[in-house]
Amino acid sequence: MDNRLVLLTALLVMLSWMSVGTYAATNGTALTNGTAATNGTTATNGTALTNGTAATNGTTATNGTAATNGTAATNGTAAANGTAAPAVTTAPPITPNTTVTELMTAINRADCGTGQLCAAQPSNCDPSTSSSCFFLAAKQSSGRNFDIGLSGESDGYIAGTLSLDNILGGNDATYVCANKNGVVKFFGAVLNNGTLTLKELPVDSVKGKITGKKIQCTFSATVPAQITRASQFAIAISTGTFNSSTDALGDPSTQFKSPLVNLENPNTTVTNELATNTSSHAITIQQSLTQALLFTVGVLGLTVL
Repeated sequence: MDNRLVLLTALLVMLSWMSVGTYAATNGTALTNGTAATNGTTATNGTALTNGTAATNGTTATNGTAATNGTAATNGTAAANGTAAPAVTTAPPITPNTTVTELMTAINRADCGTGQLCAAQPSNCDPSTSSSCFFLAAKQSSGRNFDIGLSGESDGYIAGTLSLDNILGGNDATYVCANKNGVVKFFGAVLNNGTLTLKELPVDSVKGKITGKKIQCTFSATVPAQITRASQFAIAISTGTFNSSTDALGDPSTQFKSPLVNLENPNTTVTNELATNTSSHAITIQQSLTQALLFTVGVLGLTVL
């Protein structure tokens, strides 16, 4: 009788052991070659791990940290050898608000080449000290959002234009700071065929200051989307007349115009094509005058002979 009881007990233990080994470990630590570990730590060669830490060779880690050799990490940190990692988001476009507050600190070129891209005429002039300095600075804050500073002398307005190509005038976004009875008034506009047309642009945080004929303003702006090149723009700085009674803007007179430059790179050297062309014309004229003088001297010499 005792031997049969021992045998029955042993048989029950064996059946229980086989049942545990054949199926899954539902709230346990590991499932070596099974289908799923519901709340466990690791599924070594399984299909999915619902709330665990890692899916080593599986397909998906739903809320885990990493999918080492899998396809995707849905809410995780990284897909080490997988197909996709979550996209990095950038700041949304700026909501327009062109209310102008007082600019307390003068615009300067302290961070040019390191913290912000700078365009200036004359080259390397400092808008905080120079009485004649046309200046634009741009610093990327996030994505297509930039902090922009503009300075120059004018009885009417100064304006900064960003052109998507190297030709000014194709409905290019233009930021205008005008002298309205001793205070700055800001306008968004587009430049087309040498004329400015008012248009609301994504600009806010506008600050301005008038000192004599010097107009300075700073603002944040979402620059136009560039399709073929990342943040490549031609920069222009211009001046024009302003009717403070009607807020009418006169046609701009361009003082500075650059080739296409990367607005995101503060180390970019920004040159004034207008100054280069003026210098070239001067050299050409000088050479022509020299040649004419030599020709005249030669004719006179032959006459004397």
